[in-house]
Amino acid sequence: MGGRQSQRNRPTQGDDERFDLQIEFLEAVFGCEKELDCMRLEECGECTGSGVKAGTSPKTCGTCGGQGQVVATVRTPLGNFQQVTACNACGGSGQTFTPCSACGGDGRVRRSKRISLRVPAGVDSGSRLRVRGEGNAGRKGGPPGDLYVFVGVKDDPDLKRFESINVSSTVTIPYTKAILGTTQKVRTVDGTVDLKIPAGVQPGATLLMAKRGVPKLGQPNVRGDQYVTVKVTIPKSVSGKEKELVEELEGLSN
Repeated sequence: MGGRQSQRNRPTQGDDERFDLQIEFLEAVFGCEKELDCMRLEECGECTGSGVKAGTSPKTCGTCGGQGQVVATVRTPLGNFQQVTACNACGGSGQTFTPCSACGGDGRVRRSKRISLRVPAGVDSGSRLRVRGEGNAGRKGGPPGDLYVFVGVKDDPDLKRFESINVSSTVTIPYTKAILGTTQKVRTVDGTVDLKIPAGVQPGATLLMAKRGVPKLGQPNVRGDQYVTVKVTIPKSVSGKEKELVEELEGLSN
C-alpha cells in the first residue's frame, strides 16, 4: 500500500491542449507566422504548484492514516468481503491540507498565454501542428502537455487546391481569340502571370503551368502545378459585318 501511496503523490504530466487556427489560402501555400492567445493551466504562483495555502503544511490524513486507502467490509449472500477504496477524506493522497485560495488546491490556474507559431509552407485544412510543452502544466511539478494546433484554410475565389499540391483555375476568352490564339494574364499563387493560349484551343481544354502550385509540406523545394481550364464565350448575336466575316471563314474552312 505504501508503494501505491507514493505513486499517487508523484508528479503527473499535464494534459494536451487544442487550438483551432484559421488562415488565408496564400498563408497556407507559403507559410506564415502567427501569434496564438491560448488558455491553459499554469502553475499557481501563490502556492508554487503545491495546492497548499501559504503558511500551512499538509497533515497525515486521520481517516486512512496516510495510506490513501480505506478497507470496508461488504456483506453479501456469499459472505463478508473486504473492499479497498480510495479515501474520500484526502482524495487518495494520504494527506489533508488547507487549499490555496488562488487555485482551490489544484496547484494550477487557468491563464492566457501568447505563443508564437511558425506555420510551414504547404499546410492544408486538417493539418495538425504540435507545439511541445505548451499544453497544460503538470501536477506536483510534472512536465506540461503539448499544444496541438488544427489548421483550417479559407477558400480562395479564383484558385482551387487539389491533390494537396496542385492548383486549378479557369480563364475565359472570346471565341475569336480561341481561334487565333492569344496571351492571357492568369492569377497564380505567385501573382499574375502571362499564359500563352495556342490557336485553335478547344472549350474546356486544360493548360498546364508547371511549378506554379503549392510547395509540398516538409519539402518546400518541391512544388505542384497549376491547371488552367479554358472557357470560350460565344456571342448570342453578332453584327452584320461580323456575321459576314464568320460566314467567310466558314467558307474557307470548307
